[in-house]
Amino acid sequence: MLLGWARGYAAGGILGRLIGKAAGQTLDGTESEKGAGEMNMKRLGLAMAVVLMSGAAGAAQETVPNPVTTTVKELLPRYEKNMVGAADLMPAEKFGFKPTPEMITFGHLTMHIAQSNNFLCAKISGQEAPKVELKDTDAKEKLVAALKDSFAYCSSALAGVDDSKLGDSLPWFGGRKTSRAGALIALTDDWYDHYSAQAVYLRLNGILPPTAKPAK
Repeated sequence: MLLGWARGYAAGGILGRLIGKAAGQTLDGTESEKGAGEMNMKRLGLAMAVVLMSGAAGAAQETVPNPVTTTVKELLPRYEKNMVGAADLMPAEKFGFKPTPEMITFGHLTMHIAQSNNFLCAKISGQEAPKVELKDTDAKEKLVAALKDSFAYCSSALAGVDDSKLGDSLPWFGGRKTSRAGALIALTDDWYDHYSAQAVYLRLNGILPPTAKPAK
């Protein structure tokens, strides 16, 4: 709304100056040359078009429904494609790979992403998280299947969530609480963080992550 008002205000200033010229004045208030009526009418028409377009843009921005949850839902299929794709690209024998002894294995990372998706999407939607028994030493097929299932669960769980209850308090880690908006932010933060980790693990094994592959 504020952006639309600002655009309208700026356009209004332009309109005022162009109307002044159309009425027979230059921008400094002196009389304009005779015979410029046609040009002045063109300026006035242009100014009116600017104002109308600015108003339309402002109105369009003000009518976006559920901008927070809609954005998260739009991000989900993109990260599902990239993160499941990254897990698929890693060879099965490399699921035990870790860059340093202190770091987790790629298998553990895959398991963690699936568990995190299930936990966060259950919290956000007010549902019970799926009961999935996983170990980071499980076979690639089982871990990748669990990862795919977690995104499918998120898609289903978030379908009925909108922006009307973003301020609701939810139980969180360590006995703390967060808002539903906070949990949605945590979910998307996890996608960014976990995909970047997957990309590093892949590159250390000479494999391009999905988003680095040339477009076909």
